[in-house]
Amino acid sequence: MAELSEPDPMPRPPALKFDLLAKCSVTKARASTLHLPHGAVPLPIFMPVATQASLKGLTYEQLDATGCRLCLNNTYHLGLKPGQEVLDHVGGAHKFQGWKHNILTGSGSFQMVSLLKLAKVTEEGVRFLSPHDGSPMLLTPEHSISLQNSIGSDIIMQLDDVIATTSPDLERMTEAMRRSVRWLDRCIAAHKYPERQNLFCIIQGGLDLNLRQECCEAMVKRDTPGIAIGGLSGGEDKESYCKVVKTCTSLLPDNKPRYVMGVGYPEDLVVSVALGADMFDCVWPTRTARFGNAVTAHGVLNLRNAIYGNDFGPIEEGCKCTTCRSREDGGMGATRSYLNHLVSKETVGAHLLTIHNVFYQLDLMRRVRESILEDRFPQFIHDFFNKLYPHGANKPDWAKKALATVGIVL
Repeated sequence: MAELSEPDPMPRPPALKFDLLAKCSVTKARASTLHLPHGAVPLPIFMPVATQASLKGLTYEQLDATGCRLCLNNTYHLGLKPGQEVLDHVGGAHKFQGWKHNILTGSGSFQMVSLLKLAKVTEEGVRFLSPHDGSPMLLTPEHSISLQNSIGSDIIMQLDDVIATTSPDLERMTEAMRRSVRWLDRCIAAHKYPERQNLFCIIQGGLDLNLRQECCEAMVKRDTPGIAIGGLSGGEDKESYCKVVKTCTSLLPDNKPRYVMGVGYPEDLVVSVALGADMFDCVWPTRTARFGNAVTAHGVLNLRNAIYGNDFGPIEEGCKCTTCRSREDGGMGATRSYLNHLVSKETVGAHLLTIHNVFYQLDLMRRVRESILEDRFPQFIHDFFNKLYPHGANKPDWAKKALATVGIVL
């Protein structure tokens, strides 16, 4: 295995400015503002996933109304359709999909794991068979960056070598981590527009904390505008997840955003913020809406259940999303009873739940940020978990252990 080379320093592009505004006096939580080409983004933040230039169930006007200022597109899918030629012709994804705020694109590497069985990773890149017509294809670091340059996203991700965190193969894990560093160097060299697109590196290393430390040290030397912690949410236990996040954030610089990829359950977000992370994304809020589920401060409600048939309250009292807000206040005023009637029969049911779930996640991060700025985040954590696990219900051991490492006793 070739040793990791020293990087050519990457100059800080003017496309990103990171203002760290406050730190929690007890935990590692931070409140900051990320200035990107399409506007300011308050951190911590949850980013909804608009995989194919569309958030399932919402128009972009409705997504805008939730307060979202940074959402995700997927390089792999947009590279297949509409394709790079169309994106170049129209002038990028912002114009193509009519979104005036910021976009982050994944590199396509995760799809090599999640979607494709017939894929082979070599130093050149990832060879796979197209899911559309079975033709052989190759995704290289250079091609991934070229696609993201055409998409025009405000934050672009390096192509990394992703394997499941639960893999017992330490040799393969080490190879993947070190290859990801080498691929980052190729991504930096291929990136045509650092003045308007921000390339983030991705920390790999599975659940091995020594590998994570080695990767952090190598990636930090590359001086990319932001840093992601990748390869998680792949079936690992929550306690191991938390150890990886805390290990990595402890090694990362204060003056850059920290993005934990693929994380979306509310309790995961709150604990991860306490461990020092700033940015998160997941398809869960939109996906669970399509199964009739609503996310609330008291847990997930399955509105398909018959018990909601005669419940004429909103999904959640006090929620300001357009689904819950009264008609007098400019909302839909949808009741649990109405949603129970819709979710098994009409697509509009999933639509209304998606509005609520996305708003809930964004609002949760807004409230977390406010509590950090006011230095009352520890109390916020206690209130959050007491609502989620009321009346003496056992709070999860993984959360208690993780929070104890940053000074919070649940």
